[in-house]
Amino acid sequence: MKLFARMILLCQLALVAGMALAEELTIEVTKGVDSAIPITIVPFVSQGAAPEDMAAIISADLRRSGRFTLRSDPSQSSVGELGQVKFDSLRNLPVDDVVVGQVAPAGGDYQVRFQLGEVAQGGNLLEKSFTVPRGELRRLAHHISDLIYEKLTGEAGAFNTRIAYVTATQQNVKTVYNLVVADVDGYNPHTVLTSDEPILSPSWSPDGERLAYVSFEGHKMQVVVQDVYTGNRRTVSSFPGINGAPAWSPDGQRLALSLSKDGNPEIYVLTLANGSLSRLTNDSAIDTEPVWSPDGNSIIFTSDRGGSPQVYRVGIGGGQPERLTFDGDYNAAPAVSPDGRSLALAHRQAGKFHIAVMDLQTRQLRVLTEGGLDESPSFAPNGRMIIYSTSQGEREGLAAVSVDGRIHQNLGLASRNVREPAWSPLNR
Repeated sequence: MKLFARMILLCQLALVAGMALAEELTIEVTKGVDSAIPITIVPFVSQGAAPEDMAAIISADLRRSGRFTLRSDPSQSSVGELGQVKFDSLRNLPVDDVVVGQVAPAGGDYQVRFQLGEVAQGGNLLEKSFTVPRGELRRLAHHISDLIYEKLTGEAGAFNTRIAYVTATQQNVKTVYNLVVADVDGYNPHTVLTSDEPILSPSWSPDGERLAYVSFEGHKMQVVVQDVYTGNRRTVSSFPGINGAPAWSPDGQRLALSLSKDGNPEIYVLTLANGSLSRLTNDSAIDTEPVWSPDGNSIIFTSDRGGSPQVYRVGIGGGQPERLTFDGDYNAAPAVSPDGRSLALAHRQAGKFHIAVMDLQTRQLRVLTEGGLDESPSFAPNGRMIIYSTSQGEREGLAAVSVDGRIHQNLGLASRNVREPAWSPLNR
């Protein structure tokens, strides 16, 4: 949604203003890298029927990353140790690496062991064992995927993370909104909040345990902080007018907000412990969509103070904001990469809205998506991928793109519009 359309909607709404199962996201890789690593994931040997197919989950994770080509070898069936692998058969496929493993009951838990082997020399690259409860097997499979991904690419994996998003479903004459949290592969979705009023701008706390978001419950615009696990929630900002775009500070103690309590939408910082506010901007323009730099020393935001929506940066102590974007007449919805070196943003080009990434040092901007109405970018915690909202006709869905633009994924629900994605920090 364009900056002004979004702000007008917020103004209008401000003036009038338990865990439930949710539908799983489906994920389709539409483009991967040409140099994808060929790998075989052998079905894990199981003593009895395992509650989860560990090899299938790991295979799906690696395939979805776009960095791997999965190849099967029936001759490796019932192989649970690298010493049993028929390496000559794998070399003929050809395959660079192989994963084997075992799952066995251990009291009321399950013991899982896996090995990652290098095919050319038959060497053991990685080997680990875990004992986990039944309900943690799927999460363990994602963790194993992260270990394999990091070993073979040199980058941290982000399979054992979650995403938050908002769904909108038409029910008779009204629209029902749900704030949903799911595993990054779309499994295990649960609804954090259901409302007849819009839900906007979910933002993860650095510890991954809370979400801040904008709610219009009671026909009043407010910022709410909610514990994802317990459901406990509290309203932290409900001033007259706009209370929007919450963003957590790196230390989890403060929120940056866009508030119009003094007449015009400005950027403020709210200290959660005592409710104190500090105002960072003071301009007749619209200032909104704040995000923190990873070091906590500055805030990047969207403003039309230069005549069109552009991205600016201001120090945490206030002062004169610095304009960051100059390429094109529309740049908004900034997201900062975990290393603080890049910005993802919504960029208009030839009448279409694309997701682009800008190097903060060189200020070079690169368009990553084909465009249409792409918005709300959010970085993966390893900085490798960007999830975003996209509209095609009357349908709203989610998509993801790698920071180099080579890997593309479509994510969506069969029966609902999906929007406002936010990628969680790494699980700890």
